[in-house]
Amino acid sequence: MTIKSLLIANRGEIAVRIIRAAKALGIRTVQVHSMADRDMLAVKLADQSIEIGPPSAAKSYLNIAAVLKAAQETGVDAVHPGYGFLSENAGFAQAVEDAGLIFVGPTAQAISLLGDKVEARKVAIAAGVPTVPGSNGRVESIDAARDVVEKIGFPVMIKAAAGGGGRGIRIADTMEDFERHFPQASAEALAAFGDGGLYVEKVITRARHVEVQILGDGENAIHCFERECSLQRRRQKVWEEAPSFRLPEKARQELCASAVRLAKGVNYRGAGTVEYLYDDESGEFYFIEVNTRIQVEHPVTEMITGIDLVQEMIRIAGGAKLSIRQEDVMVHGHAIECRINAEDPARGFLPGPGTIEKLDVPEGEGVRFDTMLYEGYTVPPFYDSLLGKLIVWGETREACIGRLADALDNFTIRGLPTTIPLHQALAADPSVASGDVHTRFLEPWLETDFSAFCASKEVA
Repeated sequence: MTIKSLLIANRGEIAVRIIRAAKALGIRTVQVHSMADRDMLAVKLADQSIEIGPPSAAKSYLNIAAVLKAAQETGVDAVHPGYGFLSENAGFAQAVEDAGLIFVGPTAQAISLLGDKVEARKVAIAAGVPTVPGSNGRVESIDAARDVVEKIGFPVMIKAAAGGGGRGIRIADTMEDFERHFPQASAEALAAFGDGGLYVEKVITRARHVEVQILGDGENAIHCFERECSLQRRRQKVWEEAPSFRLPEKARQELCASAVRLAKGVNYRGAGTVEYLYDDESGEFYFIEVNTRIQVEHPVTEMITGIDLVQEMIRIAGGAKLSIRQEDVMVHGHAIECRINAEDPARGFLPGPGTIEKLDVPEGEGVRFDTMLYEGYTVPPFYDSLLGKLIVWGETREACIGRLADALDNFTIRGLPTTIPLHQALAADPSVASGDVHTRFLEPWLETDFSAFCASKEVA
């Protein structure tokens, strides 16, 4: 069935991105919105919009009944969940299908299987994908977890079995830390995902976060190469690149091949990401999890491959087979994405919603800004602080960083604080330029190098 009309069950920049992809395919778009989002850009761009509840996400964007009612009232064929909110909710995917609509994403069964990190780990093992040493499944008690820790040694990571986004995760360096953090992680996981289940795995001290973009049509699957996402704060990605830097070609080929094996093993449909830790010291890589949705950082893959991932997932959901063969997926150049948030990095990343008084976006070859902003728009305080993503492409990584620095210097958002200064400092940092970074690099860097950068700007 070809999709003729699509409801976007999300907000912000990803809603705008989906609308533009759908329009390029000639598909009518319907945008749901909360009372607080009546003026957002996606509402202005969509062919139709419909209000589904008050500002609280729990009563609007997370309200499955309200979203389905909107879909039925507007007569759409399909629902695209974007990322976050209901995008990895198997119950929502099933409810969409039960309502006679198309869910733009994997099947509810695949979401349920891969969304549980313990079950996903079992799938990875069955596909021959290396996994981090840890518990074989959920640990049912702190005593059982303690036995695992004593076998694998410190440091260890306590992780929520369900959900993602860095929630329900704690790192313990000693048994005292472990016994204190274990109940905290369980409580946070229960509050965030309705599931307090945990598992335990070894911490790879100098790990890099490398992930592989996959596409599947339920029968066949391909990869679109990998991304580097090691620059993280509190396990939240800040800056992403494609392809991964300083990754040996043999490791790249093995990573990508393992991701495809995993996808084929579950008859994966749509866009997804298989995430890994890469150990610089040993050259080994380990499976972390699968994200069964489009990722925030998908544009860097699009920039180096020329593949429109959102259009492709819409086509697949409509019943089309993959239009791309693996041998046709080529890497050209390098791309970097900076997440621009309404936060003040010099004040502990204090959120700062407000009205956009002036917006001057950099333009030119290899420069893209995916956003929900326009001058006069008031950013509401109820949701994630992401304002948009600055994506820059260059023939080489060095050229890309140079172009990024120029773009950031010509980027103005007035009316609220943003993380633009953070990215200016990262673009100028020698360790970032050389690729000498890992998942625990950014937080100490913020205390020293970024503080010095801010002080120099004040003096100047």
